[in-house]
Amino acid sequence: MGLNILIVDDSDTVRAVIAKTLTMCGLPINEVYQAPNGKVALEILAEKWVDLVFSDINMPVMGGVEMIEKMHENDLLTSIPVIVVSTEGSATRMEQLKSKGIRAYLRKPFTPELVRGVVNDIVGLRHENQPE
Repeated sequence: MGLNILIVDDSDTVRAVIAKTLTMCGLPINEVYQAPNGKVALEILAEKWVDLVFSDINMPVMGGVEMIEKMHENDLLTSIPVIVVSTEGSATRMEQLKSKGIRAYLRKPFTPELVRGVVNDIVGLRHENQPE
């Protein structure tokens, strides 16, 4: 069974890079949904089953932190793992995000191996061609 993944970033290019990276990882992917901000992401989450969210922090309309806070207000969304993907890497920011319940933090730029490792850690998947 494949994963349904939501990618939230205001950059079309970054969303495309994350989607391509996920494909390169060899992960079992069913659907990849994309949103340009947290508001649209919440609308998608209200309509679609999503197993994992990759989100930027700073976006217009609704940023990643506010989106995560809104997800935690909804019992159906609070258990969906969120991986923050950002150029921001300060220890203070990462601690703030972890206190909000994010499951992982990927700093741009990232490698397919790093993405695969983080996804495996969170959802416990192994692909037959992946090393243990």
